[in-house]
Amino acid sequence: MPPIHIMVKPVSGSCNLRCRYCFYADETSRRAEPCRGVMGEETVRALIRKAFFYADGAVTFSFQGGEPTLAGAGFYRSFLAEVGRSNTRGLPVAFALQTNATALTDELCELFSQNGFLVGVSLDGPKEIHDALRADAGGAGSYDAVRRGIALLRRHRADFNLLCVLTEGSAARIGEVWEELAPFGHLQFIPCLDALDGKETAFSLRAETYGRALVEIFDRYRAAFFSSAPVRERRMDNYLSILLGYPPEHCGMSGRCGVYFLCEADGSVYPCDFYALDEWKLGNVCESSFARMAASPAAKRFAEEGSRRPERCRDCRYLFLCGGGCRRDREPGLTENRFCESYRFFFDRRLGELRALAEAVKKQNRL
Repeated sequence: MPPIHIMVKPVSGSCNLRCRYCFYADETSRRAEPCRGVMGEETVRALIRKAFFYADGAVTFSFQGGEPTLAGAGFYRSFLAEVGRSNTRGLPVAFALQTNATALTDELCELFSQNGFLVGVSLDGPKEIHDALRADAGGAGSYDAVRRGIALLRRHRADFNLLCVLTEGSAARIGEVWEELAPFGHLQFIPCLDALDGKETAFSLRAETYGRALVEIFDRYRAAFFSSAPVRERRMDNYLSILLGYPPEHCGMSGRCGVYFLCEADGSVYPCDFYALDEWKLGNVCESSFARMAASPAAKRFAEEGSRRPERCRDCRYLFLCGGGCRRDREPGLTENRFCESYRFFFDRRLGELRALAEAVKKQNRL
């Protein structure tokens, strides 16, 4: 059996914020049972034991929500204890957690630090930009609370990076966003998702705006590389890896949908965070093995559909870099990627510089 990556939703879609672009809120609203409560001990035990039975290599547990820190420190202590009991073969184990950082405590940060969690913090740029779309249940912006959470992570020397969702407004001001986030050193910019039915909003990211933002992100990324304060950015790092002959770690660039496992709070398992929908349920971890769920008709259909590409992709000279993009950006109907023109715009203008930077990376062995 292969290595295994399990995304865990310990509190399902529950969250203390009401981010206007939240894709998981859109997903859960389309299920017969939207929110699945809090993951219980029996589900945790089944999830972990079956993960180690299935794996023959590294095991990764990544926690997302909703807001996964709402599960509390006790949940993570119990989870870690069960991992220790179940990992009888001594397999490598990694932990990651994506958070809005507003509910972090000293206890949680110390626990994450001591156990090697990689914590991803959602921060969309300067206060004005961040607060416009990332507010709490009362409508107040969350920027100040996020910065307090980051200060806690730093105090406890927890490993963290930043994730920034690019909307039409923030992508148009990408220079300001970069200046705010670059000092943290490790970034990831992801395009804002429209609803699964394709309905656009006032903050939907247009392809032209995203393409121009990619050019500026690369220019600043390249300048930082040759400075005393380099900045890692996930998409650009992956482009360089591909040019250096390595496979991308970003599934959206691989050209196909593999099946990792997303485990909801009630044990329901799905093939992807973007498709935690009733029609894509693979089974329940309390009732079925990961091997059986990986071989289920839904898993096979998901992988087959995710490997299809529009006719235009077949002759595209940039396919080796973008892989056709994430299937979620081809919804509804798995048509052409809505950011196809963004990537073409970027590669048309910066592929030569990308290749040159890849050579510089190779010489300096810095990727």
